[in-house]
Amino acid sequence: MATLAMPQVDALREGFADAVRDLKVNLGNIASSDVLEADQIWGIALASAYYIGEPRLLSALLADAHAGGMSGNALEDARSAAGLMGMNTVYYRFRHLVDKDSYTQKPARLRMQAMVKPKTTKANFELFSLAIAALAGCETCIKAHEASVIQHGLGEDHVHEAVRIASILQGAAVALRTS
Repeated sequence: MATLAMPQVDALREGFADAVRDLKVNLGNIASSDVLEADQIWGIALASAYYIGEPRLLSALLADAHAGGMSGNALEDARSAAGLMGMNTVYYRFRHLVDKDSYTQKPARLRMQAMVKPKTTKANFELFSLAIAALAGCETCIKAHEASVIQHGLGEDHVHEAVRIASILQGAAVALRTS
């Protein structure tokens, strides 16, 4: 459905060491999807990069997204998803891992307005959030956001692509640190 130009990301991956050549190829493959729209690819990639926190990767993706015409609303949702999921994945993973009613019955008291009223669509925001939930390994968050993505009209192929892109970016961040 979408194929994006990512010249800054391409330049970054050219510097990868030969030991991580598979990631060099994989990173080049995040720019194309049979099911995702352009803003979905950008949003997943940027939300993931914000969460991962590798500055060179984030800088390259931001430059390419701006040059590639990413909407301001999608960029804002990517930032919001990264911040909220940075909080939620810690909180909900704790509740899941401890598995005590005394914690799960307490109100979360975490403000999440950006998730309730995203700038793009609920489906897109949930897709961005799902990518981060996968990066964080929060089972509760993964299940909740996967179900919400489906509920809001996207399919399992969208879910798969979001997690694929997030995992490649995590590997790329490691590759950058080892190159």
